[in-house]
Amino acid sequence: MSLLAPSPADAARRTGLRRMRAVALGLLVLAAIVYAVTLRHETGWLGYVNAGAEAAMVGALADWFAVTALFRHPLGLPVPHTAIIPKRKNEIGRNLQEFVTENFLTEQIARERLTAARVGERLGVWLSEPRHRQRVMTEVVRVTRAGLGRLSDEDVREVIADFVLPRLATEPISPIAGSLLEGVVSEETHHGLVDLGLEQLHDWLVDNPGTFSSVMGERAPWWSPPWVDDKVIGWSYQQVLTWLADIRSTPGHPARVAFDDLLGRLARDLQSDPAVMERAESLKERLLSHPQVPDTAVGLWRSFAAALESAMDDPTSYFHVRGDELLQHLGRHLVEDEPWRSRLEGHLGEAVSFFVNTYGSELAEVISVTVEQWDGREAAERIELHVGRDLQFIRINGTIVGALAGIIIHALSSTLH
Repeated sequence: MSLLAPSPADAARRTGLRRMRAVALGLLVLAAIVYAVTLRHETGWLGYVNAGAEAAMVGALADWFAVTALFRHPLGLPVPHTAIIPKRKNEIGRNLQEFVTENFLTEQIARERLTAARVGERLGVWLSEPRHRQRVMTEVVRVTRAGLGRLSDEDVREVIADFVLPRLATEPISPIAGSLLEGVVSEETHHGLVDLGLEQLHDWLVDNPGTFSSVMGERAPWWSPPWVDDKVIGWSYQQVLTWLADIRSTPGHPARVAFDDLLGRLARDLQSDPAVMERAESLKERLLSHPQVPDTAVGLWRSFAAALESAMDDPTSYFHVRGDELLQHLGRHLVEDEPWRSRLEGHLGEAVSFFVNTYGSELAEVISVTVEQWDGREAAERIELHVGRDLQFIRINGTIVGALAGIIIHALSSTLH
């Protein structure tokens, strides 16, 4: 099987190569005809023509030999230092590898090209167009969908059971949880979640007064008259609704303050109280060792994947709208915020430098390894197909320059005699 796959443009290259070969050969034949016709006329202006034609043939033949010797033995004769590419392709590949490594894959050149490219600014301008952002989102959806399609439930289960859970079991959870909770409380990030919980609880009580009455009625004393129970339960129901509404509408409500104090104390205890830390670790171990955990995790993953798939299918979903907003925001920052753009390009330069310094030689090694796998004769044919047309100009120029040189030499000879 050939390692050099033909391309659709090969037919055009082959036609161009044949045409230029015909032109070069035609000039050689023309020079030979002119030489034969003027062979007996060594004086006068025909002598100049004869000398020019003779030198043109010599130049044409010499350059034909030089060009042909690159790819094969001229006339099939094993002349030394011919068929250079088939015989020395491995050495040529190594030399090309060294050339690319020393002159292209260097940190300085990579940084210079990256700076000249103005990647950040051009990317920002590109992202300012809605159709470009849509193209990015299309690619994100395509890649995400492909990734989701390759992850089966069993793969997720194996990752969770064999990697995630054992890793979590060995890591102390209480200091991390305490530090995270401390940050949440200090930044008041949890207030939105508290408001949501209060709102949901209030709405549920409004929609389910019968359930509240049933639960409270079960705990009423047996000796209490039903009409008293109804009065107490109704009053309690209204008090609970009023209390929840008051907490929702009052940022500094004592219940909110008490809850914040509770969370703050818990955050500190998770980081410093050995008893609390031990109970947290014990709870973590019981939770992770429960056989239902992998199944629950897979179920959560399945729900997340389904929701993500649904969002990707709907162009008006939050996924697409928010993604477009983020890309637009990124593009505006890249164009307008020069310090931010400079930092981004600086990080990109560091990444490119690391890649070049670490993997540049290995990347260039692909050249020599690939060339070594080529068949010598086939490699010569393919290279000739790509550059042979231009090399025919050497033959053409050799014919013309040879003719001019012959005329000049003949003129000098005539003058000296």
